[in-house]
Amino acid sequence: MTQLVPIRRALLSVSDKTGLAELGQALAARGVELVSTGGTAKALRDAGLTVKDVSDLTGFPEMMDGRVKTLHPMVHGGLLAVRDNAEHAAAMNEHGIGAIDLVVVNLYPFEATVVKGAERDEVIENIDIGGPSMVRSAAKNHAYVTIVTDAGDYAELLGQLDANDGATDLAFRKKLAARAFAATAAYDSAIGQWFAGVDQGEKFPPRISMTRVLAGSLRYGENPHQDAALYLPAGAHVQGLPQAEQVQGKELSYNNYNDANAALELVAEFRDQAPAVVIVKHANPCCVAQAGSLLDAWNGALQCDSVSAFGGIVAVNRPLDGPTAEAICQIFTEVVVAPGVDETARAVFAKKKNLRLLLTQGLPDPRRAGQTLALIAGGILVQDRDNGAINAADLKVVTQRAPTEQELKDCLFAWTVARHVKSNAIVYAKDGVTAGIGAGQMNRRDSSRIAAMKAAEAAQTYGWATPRTMGSAVASDAFFPFADGLLAAAEAGATAVIQPGGSIRDDEVIKAADDAGLAMVFTGMRHFRH
Repeated sequence: MTQLVPIRRALLSVSDKTGLAELGQALAARGVELVSTGGTAKALRDAGLTVKDVSDLTGFPEMMDGRVKTLHPMVHGGLLAVRDNAEHAAAMNEHGIGAIDLVVVNLYPFEATVVKGAERDEVIENIDIGGPSMVRSAAKNHAYVTIVTDAGDYAELLGQLDANDGATDLAFRKKLAARAFAATAAYDSAIGQWFAGVDQGEKFPPRISMTRVLAGSLRYGENPHQDAALYLPAGAHVQGLPQAEQVQGKELSYNNYNDANAALELVAEFRDQAPAVVIVKHANPCCVAQAGSLLDAWNGALQCDSVSAFGGIVAVNRPLDGPTAEAICQIFTEVVVAPGVDETARAVFAKKKNLRLLLTQGLPDPRRAGQTLALIAGGILVQDRDNGAINAADLKVVTQRAPTEQELKDCLFAWTVARHVKSNAIVYAKDGVTAGIGAGQMNRRDSSRIAAMKAAEAAQTYGWATPRTMGSAVASDAFFPFADGLLAAAEAGATAVIQPGGSIRDDEVIKAADDAGLAMVFTGMRHFRH
C-alpha cells in the first residue's frame, strides 16, 4: 500500500453542512479540485469557491428527484481504481476516469426524520443510497482514497495535509476507513430496526443489530484489572446519567454509573409524588423514604440502614436545598443525583471536592417502553423492560382481614421499592419509610430474616423501643413458596403483606397469614430482578 497519497481532487456531498465552507476553503487554498452535488455544491459556491458538479463528471444530470446522481462509473471508477494496477490504470485512461483522492460524505438524516414523526414516504426518501455507496467504495480503497464521514474529523484531516505536504498517510486512511464502515453499518442498522419495529411491528425480528457511539473510556470496570467504556445509543433515547450535568467531583467509574442508574430508576417511581430520597449500595436500594420535605425524607431513609448507606449513591426526586445537602454531607457519599440544586446546596457540596453531583434533565418515565439486554456465553438475552405497574384497584385481598388504609399505603410503597431490589427481595415499610430490606438471597426466608435483622440493628442504633418492622407492611417480589418466609415477617412484627401469589401452596400461606392475624393482598404480577 502507498504510504502517502496527495489530495488533488475531493468529492464533497454532505447532508450536515457544519464546517463545510471552512473545509472547502482550506482544501481550495491547498490547490484541491472540488467536486460536489446539489445543495453541497451550492453551499460551497455561496462561500465563494469554484466547484465542479458531479453531473459534469458523469455527463448525466441529477435525476429522479436526486435519487440518481453519483451512482456512475465515472465516480466509482475514480474511487475504486487500484492506482498501481496496470489494468485499472488502462481502464481509467480508456474511459477518461479521473482519480478521486478524498471523499467527504455524511448521510441523509434518516434517524432525525424518524424522530420528528415524519410520514412513511418522507422516511423512505431519507434512506441514502448514493452516499453509503461512495463511502464504502472509498473506504474499501483506503490504500489510495481518504474517506471522511464526520465533521468532527475535518480538523484532523487538515492537520494531516499540513504535516504531509498535502497528503494523508496510510494509518490515518485506515482509521477513517474503519469509522466509515462503522458509520454505514450504524445507518443500515437504524433503517433495519425502523422497518422491522416501526413499519412492520416486529418486536423480535430474525436479525438485530444495535449501534452504540463511544462516549469515552472509564477509569476501569467493576475491578481495576478490567477495562471499561461508556457508549450511548446512536438514535433517540431516554435522558439519563450520561446526559446529566456533572457539577463537581471525580469522573464517574463503571460502578458509579451502574449504582447511580439503579438509584435514578427507583427515585423516578416517585417523580410526581411527595419528596423522596433513595440510597443505593452495589445496585441495591438500602434506604428509601418519602416525607413532607427532602430533609425529613433523608433522615427517615438514613435510619433504615446507616451502615450500608456509607459510601452509597443518593438520588432525590426534587431539587436539592441547603439543609438536605448539609445532612447528606455528614456521611461519606459517592454520588448525588438530583433534578436540580439551589445555590445554597451547591455551595455546601462544593466543600466536598470528591463528591460527584449530577443534575439530570428531569427524571425518566418509569413506565416507558424499551428492551433490556444481558450477555451470556454464546448469545444475548433480550426482553421487554419491566415497566409493569399495579395500583390499589388491582389488589386482591386473600385473607380474612383486609388491610387498613395505612397498611395499604405501606404495602404499595414497599412494593414499589421491592421491584428495584435484587431477587429474592423482601422489603418492610412503615409510614412511607423502608424499615428493612433483604436482597439477593437464595431463599425468601433468609431475605425476610436479614431485612428484620437490619431493622433490629437500626432500633438499637437509634435507641428505639421497637424496630420499625413492628406494624409494618412487607413486600415480596415473588410468591412465598412456603409459609416460612411469611412467618419470619410476622415474627418481625409485620401486620400486612403484599405479594404476587400464584404458588401451589398459596392456600397454606394464606392460612398462615390468617392464623397470624395478617392482612394479605395479591398483585398477580411479580418483579424478579436478577
